[in-house]
Amino acid sequence: MRWRRPPLQHPLAPVFAPAVESLCTALTPSSKRNYDIAVRSFLVYLGTKYPKITRLEQLHRDPHILGWMAQLRAQTPPLATATCIGRLFALRTIFHELARTSHRAELAHLLLREDIPRSPHTLPRPLTAEQDQLLQQEFMRRNDLGGNAFLLLRSTGMRIGECVDLTYDCLRSTGPSQWAIHVPLGKLKTERMVPVDAFGRDLVHRLRFFRSLDPRLTDGRLLARPGSKVALVVQLRDYLHQVCHSLGLPTAIVPHQFRHTYATEMLRSGISFPVLMKLLGHVDPGMTMRYVDVALTDLEREFQLARSKPRHLVPQPKISAASARTGLDGIIDSLIAAQHVMEMFRRSLPNGSARNRLLRLSKRLIKILAEIRKLHNT
Repeated sequence: MRWRRPPLQHPLAPVFAPAVESLCTALTPSSKRNYDIAVRSFLVYLGTKYPKITRLEQLHRDPHILGWMAQLRAQTPPLATATCIGRLFALRTIFHELARTSHRAELAHLLLREDIPRSPHTLPRPLTAEQDQLLQQEFMRRNDLGGNAFLLLRSTGMRIGECVDLTYDCLRSTGPSQWAIHVPLGKLKTERMVPVDAFGRDLVHRLRFFRSLDPRLTDGRLLARPGSKVALVVQLRDYLHQVCHSLGLPTAIVPHQFRHTYATEMLRSGISFPVLMKLLGHVDPGMTMRYVDVALTDLEREFQLARSKPRHLVPQPKISAASARTGLDGIIDSLIAAQHVMEMFRRSLPNGSARNRLLRLSKRLIKILAEIRKLHNT
């Protein structure tokens, strides 16, 4: 039986409750819990440190809000940055709602946007080539429901939440020997079609076979749920954990790394930036730019390797024999082409952070080109 906390005893609790209910009308239960946790955290602090505060008009930024923020930062063990950001954002949103409903504009200025730290910028974590190969081989060897589900993730770049939401008829024929998977509304409330080859088609057929063996009632989904969506996600995560353990791989590998691996593989294969955005279901170019950062890291690493051990250069991209050049000339041609494509896409974007980041990345390529050209004179 799940333990429940006792009701919050504070004079302001009945004032905050309607604001939370209003904000969470169209949100999921987990989102509402986040708002409730933020309110409880703030009011418990207020009741402990300032028991005389019983009305909204008594609240002040200093010391009440700033004191609560200081307590968040001083917790032991420390709260994760994302957790801190979530609580600050939730309480700020509630104050804005209270300012609107109680006609007290000053409440909207108790917690400022500047008080909320930026989320840490983390680069994607694709699997290494060895991890990727070992996992795919093991999934194919097992050929069970979990293995085929993860092979489908690896072949499409889907999020695990999108995979468990796939419908039984998600596979669509788009032409002779051409198929695509319809990915339903996901994390960013977007849906998309992801092209797959014959292998991807066969994966869907295998998952349909496993679905036909499940005694549970058909609900129109490709993967049968052992109760709820969350339960299925947990089951798949446990499966991956067990596979990694059996292969001697880090058990910290998570399903989302298959998406990162798919995206970086697409970039290395020469796919265009707008198409990658479409494949991943991104709505903000800045999200996809993280994968470009990874690709440039690869580029700089290969460049340094080329200078120290030229024989270890990766194979040249497949281009027509008439135009292909080898050695340093081939590297220069590839970098010029990459810089040109990046610049053309940058010019199509409106002014903003994504356009500025692309400009900085383009300048890095120019510097790398300059260094490589110097090798001709050495």
